[in-house]
Amino acid sequence: MGKQKKNKKYATMKKRISLKDQRIKKKDRVKIQPKKEDPSVIKEREVPQVPSCLFFQYNTNLGPPYYILVDTNFINFSIKAKLDLVQSMMDCLYAKCVPCITDCVMAELEKLGQKYRVALRIAKDPSFERLPCTHPGTYADDCLVQRVTQHKCYIVATVDRDLKRRIRKIPGVPIMYISNHRYNIERMPDDYGAPRL
Repeated sequence: MGKQKKNKKYATMKKRISLKDQRIKKKDRVKIQPKKEDPSVIKEREVPQVPSCLFFQYNTNLGPPYYILVDTNFINFSIKAKLDLVQSMMDCLYAKCVPCITDCVMAELEKLGQKYRVALRIAKDPSFERLPCTHPGTYADDCLVQRVTQHKCYIVATVDRDLKRRIRKIPGVPIMYISNHRYNIERMPDDYGAPRL
């Protein structure tokens, strides 16, 4: 009969006895001391600071002219639905709208290539306000979420489900989206004249 081969066990550690184990001599054993809490010490809690512009669900920073952060896919879907961006925004909000495009969104549109050249030409329109980005990378979703978290004076225009989900977690930021070949707005206070569907 041949010799049976033993399989080597890789990355196995030798078992060590805990320093609190009963088998270790008393003088070498680590003693467990219960923590005594002082009742006179005031407990500190970290509470996130709420922006002063929010009054319950109403964002007082929002008001005409509305500044609308436009996402890459929002421009593409607007072209597919044959909607004029600025005019449709005004029809939705009944007020002057200023579409804003960040450098990240512009970079994403440039990366998409020849197929989306019409969207790029619309984005380069002088009526759109360009917002410079200081952060590294060109991921537009993170850029928009970060900007909206810092400054709550924007409405976010997007069709992306994941981005919508992320923005819903931020209080006081309305979302503009496309449905039934027109723009609709979500989480906008009733006072500002947004259409209710």
